[in-house]
Amino acid sequence: MKNEQFKLHLQTIDKTFWFLFGMLIVVAVIALFSASSTLVYSNHSALGPIGQQMFFIAIGVIAAFGIQFVPTHWVRFFGYILLAISTLLVYSTMIPGNPLVVTINGAARWIRIAGITFQPSELAKLSLIIVIADQLARIHKEADKKKYFYRTLLITAVVVLPVMASNLSTAVLIGGIVFCLWILARVPWKYTLSIVGIAIVALMIGYAVVEFGFVRPGREMHGPFKRATTWVKRIDRHFVEDGTSKYVLTDDNIQEVYSSVAIARGGASPLGVLPGNSKERDYLPLAFADYIFAIIVEESGIVGAIGLIFLYLAVLFRACNVSSRYSDMPAMLMTMGLALMITCQALISMLVAVGLGPVTGQPLPLISRGGTSVLITSIYFGIMMGVSREQLLLRERVNETIEQSEEEVPIVTVE
Repeated sequence: MKNEQFKLHLQTIDKTFWFLFGMLIVVAVIALFSASSTLVYSNHSALGPIGQQMFFIAIGVIAAFGIQFVPTHWVRFFGYILLAISTLLVYSTMIPGNPLVVTINGAARWIRIAGITFQPSELAKLSLIIVIADQLARIHKEADKKKYFYRTLLITAVVVLPVMASNLSTAVLIGGIVFCLWILARVPWKYTLSIVGIAIVALMIGYAVVEFGFVRPGREMHGPFKRATTWVKRIDRHFVEDGTSKYVLTDDNIQEVYSSVAIARGGASPLGVLPGNSKERDYLPLAFADYIFAIIVEESGIVGAIGLIFLYLAVLFRACNVSSRYSDMPAMLMTMGLALMITCQALISMLVAVGLGPVTGQPLPLISRGGTSVLITSIYFGIMMGVSREQLLLRERVNETIEQSEEEVPIVTVE
């Protein structure tokens, strides 16, 4: 009987999600081999950095497979625990002299514990979506909307504040996903739009203060928000500087310049220069991370670019399809939040790589090099697969109940 149940459970695995997950992994492996030349050169080994990332991908696949069998109510329970832990870790990155904090490129986003380095903000993103979805699902009447709106707003603010100190784009992304969840939970527009307006005004004031108080006078900022000058300079470089400055190669714009060259080479042919023939990977500093999409476009052209965009959008469409047929409101909101996070982050990373947005540092989900990002994205997929699987199991049970009830109904004959 146990074998039959296990077989039934395997039959209810969401094959569409697994196909999309597998296709993204294939793209990740190909792009990894193409874009890691600088890492291979610096490590004097072709297997070191590539093998490490392949290890994380393998662990991610195993994690996704196991998590899809975890009941969603347990996912929600552990989401609260993870949110508390990740929030404490994110706040710890703001403590000066914290020995656990690792600073890379001037950003204190990483924590190293027992030799393992990871970004606590990635854990915070995952757990926050789970908790916000669970809280909003408790809205049952009109009077609940105001209560849970302010509760989720407070939770989001507590998590976003320390994230903003080191990574503004991630903070804005989290805020955007929470806004979408408010809309899906039918929170009144007067609440959501008022918060959006306040956030926009606050960001504009912050930009003006940093621009005229520090950037233009050439002063340096100190404290937890010292990276604000970096954000403002990136915005200025993208929107304010004159068109001739982009042709002058500097340490600040080297990524944008070589990314544009890579995309131009790929755009010369619908199929690009074909995998393995990239030249700009040797000059683009973060070809394997934030700008890996530029290398993908260079080697696969417009066909590869559109195909990858379609894969990420397909993840969102599949989540919409699963959520539209699922009666469990917390699971529906959780699925949509996770899918939106994957898709929106991917689109932002792509827009930056093609020069349509200022530098943000957002990785391409599951494809950019980075162990934390790969593992967390795999967990996203595992949770969404689990929601879909539960829905299929529920539907099968309902059908079995209907069939049994039809069999038990006596047939009355009239002579």
